[in-house]
Amino acid sequence: MASTEAGGESGGGRGGIGATDAALATAAPGAAADAAAGVGSSVDVVAEAARLSRDERLLLPASPGPGTKNSWIPIPTVRFAVILAVLGFSVALLPNGLGALVLVLFLLMWLVFVADFFLAPKPSAVGMQRVLPDVLVAHHEDEVRWHLSNPTNRPTRLGVADELPPSFNAQTRRFWLKLGARGVGEAASVIAPSRRGRFVVSEVTIRAVGPFGLAARQGRRELESLLRVHPPFRSKADAELKIAQSRVSEVGLRNARGAGGATEFEQLREFNNDDEFRRIDWAATARAGNPIVRTYRAEQNQNIVVLLDNGRVMAGRVDSVPRVEHAMDAVMMLTAVSTRLGDKCGLVAFDREIRSVVPPRNQRSQLSAVTEAMYDLEPELTDSDYATAFSQVVGRFRRRMLLVVLTDLVEQAVGESLIPALPLIIKRHVVIVGAVQDPAVVRWSEEPALDASEVHRKAAAVTNLEERARAAARLRALGATVVDAPPGKLSPALADAYLQAKSKGRI
Repeated sequence: MASTEAGGESGGGRGGIGATDAALATAAPGAAADAAAGVGSSVDVVAEAARLSRDERLLLPASPGPGTKNSWIPIPTVRFAVILAVLGFSVALLPNGLGALVLVLFLLMWLVFVADFFLAPKPSAVGMQRVLPDVLVAHHEDEVRWHLSNPTNRPTRLGVADELPPSFNAQTRRFWLKLGARGVGEAASVIAPSRRGRFVVSEVTIRAVGPFGLAARQGRRELESLLRVHPPFRSKADAELKIAQSRVSEVGLRNARGAGGATEFEQLREFNNDDEFRRIDWAATARAGNPIVRTYRAEQNQNIVVLLDNGRVMAGRVDSVPRVEHAMDAVMMLTAVSTRLGDKCGLVAFDREIRSVVPPRNQRSQLSAVTEAMYDLEPELTDSDYATAFSQVVGRFRRRMLLVVLTDLVEQAVGESLIPALPLIIKRHVVIVGAVQDPAVVRWSEEPALDASEVHRKAAAVTNLEERARAAARLRALGATVVDAPPGKLSPALADAYLQAKSKGRI
């Protein structure tokens, strides 16, 4: 395949090179060779594309077979087709004597066509490089660039069609470049991938036009490039706000949420009017002769491990986004907040088996490490094995920690898989279960039903919400904290649950 991506999407078609998709590009041939060939030092490809006639664009055929083995098939250009048409009309309109001369010119044109074909550069000899960014965030723009070089001592025109995946949403994947003798040039296109995952782009089609502009060669080239598209961090602004609020609380100021008291002794200092009398250290006060208080801060260097369910319950879509991607946003927020506040955060992604493990660390690079570990996950359409995942966590990490399980509150899955496995972790660790709630289901349960179909829909929505509530109640009865929130609110709510557990010294 020309290109592949997670989820089975293939490359962007196998059509030939079309000038209508020409990208903004420039050619920069070598100065000495250009002077000899009479070619300018740079050529605007958009202007070159505009010069092409509509007929030439339509005559460009589809790509040949794999590799460059079909580069020996001559491809006529519009210039050649126009000349043949003129000669054909001349044979019909001119007197018999001149008609014979036209036929001779007709044969000469075919000979020149064949010569032009052999003088055109071989696609396999054209120097080409595709430059993609190493990592790109979904729905963010960046550029793909192509660098080409003319291997011959004659000017030529090169057309390129790159088989980029459709989800790249490339501004263009086809363009023309006019290069001088031994010249080089480049083209660029804006891409904005709409899907996360690992993409391998491996095939490109090159067409090289002969010096007379009558014939061209075309062939495919293998040019493998890798692009990793990470999920977007939609809650980044909320994460910065939570970090700022927590730091304000640590220095003794009142914040809007009124977080609980700190648990780790920090220092002794003089009493001021805002301090509590119970914080006074009487022994230090007696020695100093002035009231001295003890100050505390939230305990740091705690372990937080996020368990990301990658099973079938996470494959459903909420607001046109798979549940697992909403959970990924929560993973990134918890990682960003906890590591910035001095705690260690790690990840275990699992379904029927363990997919990836990132040990808890509080390094600045931990957010990148966690994102890299989960960006190409695709939900497995099987039931997740919570017992195996919990056993893995207990076996790897011995300290008491906060475990955040990101899954969905499907009553059957919770009752048959999650609850039986929960005793493995609930006795020793603090457990938070997070799930994304579908706002459409909530809306259907609240809207008045006007016909039979809406009655059935409302009944199904109410039943679904009742099942989620029962599943959450069973988990809370076992000692877990449950956060069931809609997209956009799940990540901040989980961060609040973490900060509350931290401020109360539960971890």
